[in-house]
Parts: sequence; structure tokens; C-alpha cells
Amino acid sequence: MPMRLLRALLAALLSTPLIAAALPGGQAVISTEQVRAELVAHAPQGVLPGQPLWLGLVLEHQPHWHTYWKNPGDSGLPTTLAWTLPAGFKAGEIDWPTPSRLPIGPLMNHGYEGRLLLPVKVEVPAGYAGDTLSVKLRADWLVCKDVCIPEGGDFALDIPARSAFAAHGADFEAAFAARPRTLAETKASATIGHDGLALEVAGLPAAWAGKAIEFFPEAPGVLDNALPRQAAWDGARWRVRVPLSDQRVDAPARMDAVLVAAGAKAGVRVGFDIAGSWPAPGSTPAPAGVAAPSAAGSAAPLGLGLALLFALIGGAILNLMPCVFPVLSLKVLGFAAHADDRRAHAISGLAYTLGVVLSFVALAALLLALRAGGEQLGWGFQLQSPVVIAVLAALFTLIGLNLAGVFEFGSVLPSSLATLQARHPVLDSFLTGVLAVAVASPCTAPFMGASLGLAVTLPAAQALAVFAALGLGMALPYLAASLWPAVARALPRPGAWMARFKVLMAFPMFATVIWLVWVIGQQVGIDGAAALLAVLLALAFIAWALGTPGIGRIGRAAFGAFGALAFAAALSWMLPALHAAAATAGAARSSESGESGSAWEPWSEQRVAELRAAGKPVFVDFTAAWCVTCQYNKRSTLADASVMADFAARGVVLLRADWTRRDPAITAALAAFGRNGVPVYALYGRDGAPHLLSEILSVGEVREALARLEAP
Repeated sequence: MPMRLLRALLAALLSTPLIAAALPGGQAVISTEQVRAELVAHAPQGVLPGQPLWLGLVLEHQPHWHTYWKNPGDSGLPTTLAWTLPAGFKAGEIDWPTPSRLPIGPLMNHGYEGRLLLPVKVEVPAGYAGDTLSVKLRADWLVCKDVCIPEGGDFALDIPARSAFAAHGADFEAAFAARPRTLAETKASATIGHDGLALEVAGLPAAWAGKAIEFFPEAPGVLDNALPRQAAWDGARWRVRVPLSDQRVDAPARMDAVLVAAGAKAGVRVGFDIAGSWPAPGSTPAPAGVAAPSAAGSAAPLGLGLALLFALIGGAILNLMPCVFPVLSLKVLGFAAHADDRRAHAISGLAYTLGVVLSFVALAALLLALRAGGEQLGWGFQLQSPVVIAVLAALFTLIGLNLAGVFEFGSVLPSSLATLQARHPVLDSFLTGVLAVAVASPCTAPFMGASLGLAVTLPAAQALAVFAALGLGMALPYLAASLWPAVARALPRPGAWMARFKVLMAFPMFATVIWLVWVIGQQVGIDGAAALLAVLLALAFIAWALGTPGIGRIGRAAFGAFGALAFAAALSWMLPALHAAAATAGAARSSESGESGSAWEPWSEQRVAELRAAGKPVFVDFTAAWCVTCQYNKRSTLADASVMADFAARGVVLLRADWTRRDPAITAALAAFGRNGVPVYALYGRDGAPHLLSEILSVGEVREALARLEAP
């Protein structure tokens, strides 16, 4: 368990009493590992009767941590402020800034990230003539990321009453600019029914027309915050239907809410009476298509047993994915080499299985640890790093050169290591399993998606069991073949043909290198790809110089030194290119994600919200350059003329979410579907309900899903 997570868990148990004990007298600033909190004041003309006096609590969140609005949503608690002021002074309620939506898996919360000021207006009594105003505050807040930590403390501040006090004027101005406005021309009306709350609003700002609008009810527990909402503009009027919470206990006759348009800093506060009769709590049916999206990629919750079964089946199917083909050639070589030795055949299969299972578990443990530390990562995360891709490209280049006969490891490695490799060939099988996982992990086979999506939400032991089952499923065909004598008898006997077959197997390795270079070009641009090719060329020259027989000691040393210099020069070109080109390449991919001139647009949550608010059907392709299955689907099913014609005929807007480099927004969107890897294909109907398609798309499946959309 990472130390950071351990400290967070300890803080969850001890933070509130610890802070109270450590700060009995209070102070102006309290800092934890998650939040820096400060009591501040704003009195630009001093503390005078009839003049504005503002107090507030500044919360500066660490990245990815958040606190909550007055209605926290599906979970969480709002921040509370309890003031101790001199006689006659009266503190008002928190003047809450406009919140943001914070999706957490299947939940939707309302709150704040970054730097936040919660301002409170204070009435100064008539006749006040003091020199110093002493203020005390007891504040409590809940700060959350992957864990939630209750924090709080006692603050104290002395304000000089006869001089200006405006050191935090910028924070107060930002808070005032972000608070929801009440507009006299804005009018709202609402009716209630079994299908939800229907709200109509007129008189919203003209600049909001046609934009997607978020709806934040101030009353908690009445409406469902996470289910899709049906919203649309009708001229200057905005209408929305919000599902009711199946856990509600209140039936208010009037409600208040904050509306905020996409891109706006401040919302508009509206109040409305509710006509109609509230249905009995718990009797509200879930909107059709929301609770259980159909298809093989269903987001319906799985039990642990079913997740283990799906992981086992998905791991076996993973052997059929194109990204695993190069490693299969190594296993075929191993089977052929041990065709006459049943015992060696069995040991090789067991070692390969151990390498696959342990690698899946180790990679999953790293993923879970990084996610617990706040990283927004998903399955295949290692290939979001250009450095990892460069290392894999170098490894496959060396394997290919070795298979092609350019060099032998025994002539390059120290004699002790070469002898070890010769005496323990079982190590080769184990490392082949490790290599198979490194290449196969970016792929998501059928049955894998739901089990991986569930795994990252389970306790660590259960999650690792799911990943172990995935590894066992992938290794199972080879384990069975190594333990089944009939397979060994069916293989050709060792002979001269194996030398030619070994050279033949070099070409899948080089094909993998081409794919990896293409992936790195997608991530960092053409300069990064060219620099990687230069590194691979220098590496190949070194392997030739050191591993080719017949070159004398002096020639080997001279060629080796030249190769080392060339490798160092290429490396000094590649490493800066990998880091410096990231932002440029990301922008280029965003502009080219639809292959300029096609119907595809770059994905964003805001764009999806706008299209859904307008009632348009949307198809989202969650993809990555390093995902071979994604690229296959892209160039086959998603390029099929009949599919594209169906998209156009039904007015479906096509969006592409490129996850080639790490993107927390895409990671969060995948998590909302119960997924943790790509490909994922989501089709939103005109009612906004998502329908998930299978990982390996077929033309028939897509056209059938499109046929179920209502006519445009």
C-alpha cells in the first residue's frame, strides 16, 4: 500500500480530533495533505457601521481533491461554518459560488476543486467603535478523491477596525463573480409526474441560447443527479426533464436551483412552484435504457464469480487479438524445440503460465496503487508513455535481429549470463509470458471490458484475483497444449527446417516495431518517431558489431565504440523529442481526430452534453493508437460505406475520444460506463440513454443498433 494512501486512511480516522487537539486556540491557517484552509476578511474601508464586512474561508485543494456544495449530490457533505463574533455582529449564510459536476463512477456529486473562497456577509452593529475585531470560526469540511477525509479546525483572526483590510480582495472578487445571479426577467415553472420533474425556464441570458445547461437543485435527495436528463431549447425557452430519486422522502411544493451554461463561470438562480402530485417514494420507474445498457459491453454490475469467469474467457480470447500475434511466434518456436521432450514441454508451459499470471497481477497492482494515489489511469496505461513504447520497440528490434541471425545473445552477453540462459531455458518461457502481457495488455477482448471495469472498483485482493484469472485465461491454451501429449506428437520433429522457421519468425517482430513506431508518432509527432528510428538503427548496428562472428577484436571494439557514440547521439535527440512534442502532438491529434474532411469530431464532455441537450443522437469511439483492436475496428467496421450511410441518414454525430496519451477526462468517462480500457463504443439515442456496443465491432451489430434509433 503506498505511503500516501496509508496516510490518507489514517487521516480519515484521526483528522478531526487531531486538528482540534493540536489547535486549541485556533489560528488563521490550517494545512493538511489535502487542503490548505485560511480564514480571511475583506473590509476595504475598515470595520464601520453600515459598511460591508465580508469574512470567508479559503480552501486550496490539492490536485484531484474536492469539497462539496450546499447540495453535495449523491454523496458527500457540505462545508459548515460556525462563527463566534462580538455582541451585535451577525453572520449570514455562505454565499455559495456556482458549483461543478463531479462524476464519481455511477454517482454524480456537486462541488469544487482548485482554489475556493466561501464568503459570508457580516452585519456590523450600529455604534460599533472598537479598534480590533476578534473573529473565531469553527469550520468542518469533507475532502474527497478516492477516499473521503473529514477535516476541520478552529480558526482565529484579529481585524484592525480603523484601517483598510483587503489583502484577499482578489479572492473575494473571484467568489463574487462566480456566485449565481438572480435575474428579474428569468421565470421558471415546473410540473411533477412519474417520469420526473419537467422544468421550463424563460428569460435566460441571450448568450446562453442553444448551449448545454447544467441543472443543480439546491434541495438534496429529491432528484436523481446521475441519470441522463432530457433537455432542449425551444426558441428562447429551455426545457429539461429530470428523473426523480428513488430514495427521496420529501415532496416539496417549491424548489430552488442553479442553472449554468457550458463555459459560463457564474450560474443563474431560479425558484419555481411545482404543480402536480408527487408519486409515492420508491414508485418512480427508472428511465428506459438507462439502468441496463444492452450489448456485450453492458455496464450492469457483475458479481465477483461472474467477473472471474468473464476474465478467464476474455483472457483466452485475448490470444486471438492482433497485438498478441508476434509473441505467439515465440511460443510456436518453443513448442517445436521441445517436441521430443514431454517433460521440457510441460515445464515450459508452466513457466510461461507463471510469467503471464504474475505479470498481469504485478501490472494490475501498479495500476491500482497509482489510482489510489490519485492518478486517472486505465488498463493499457503503460502504453500511454512514449518512453515505455520506445523500450518495447528496442526490445522487439533486438528479438527480431536475434531471430534473423544478425547476432546471438551468447556472443553479446557476458559469459556468466549466457551460460545461465543456456542452463535454464525455463527462464526463456517465463520471460516470454512477461513479454506477452506487455504487448497484449492494451487490447480489450470480448468479456474483458465488464470484468476489468468491475475489478478497479473492488477491494485490492478481489481486484487482483480478477486480473490473475485474466492471465490464467490467456495462458490456458498453451498450458493445456504443453501438458497434452497428443499436441507434442502432432508437432513436426526438430530438424533443419527450424533454422528457416526461426528467421521467418523475425518478421512478426519487425512488424510489431513498425506498429510501435507508428504509435509513438501519434503521441509525439514525426520528429519523435524519426528519433526513435535513429535509436533503433544505432542499436541494430551495435548488435551487428558485437554479435557477428568473424570480426576481429580490434574491429569489434572500433565498430562497437562508433555504435555507442551513434546510440548516445540518437538517444540525446529522442528523449527531448518525446517530452517536448507531447503538447504539440496532442493538439494535432485533436484537430485530426476526424481525419480532416470526415464526419468525425474530437470528443469532449461538453460537446456530448450540448448534443444531448439538443436531442441529437451521438456515437462515441473511445480509442487509442496503441490499441490494435481499436485500429482494426476503425479501418473495417467504422469505415464501411453502409455504416457511414446509416450514421448520416439518422443524423448521428460522430465523436472520437483519443486516449493515446493519458487523458483524465476520458478515463473518467470510461469509468462512468464501468470500463477501464479501450475500445469502448457508446451510442446515445435521442433520449440520451447510452447503449454500449461490443469491443469487436461488426457491421451488422452497428447497423442493428442504429436501426433501433427513432426516425429523425
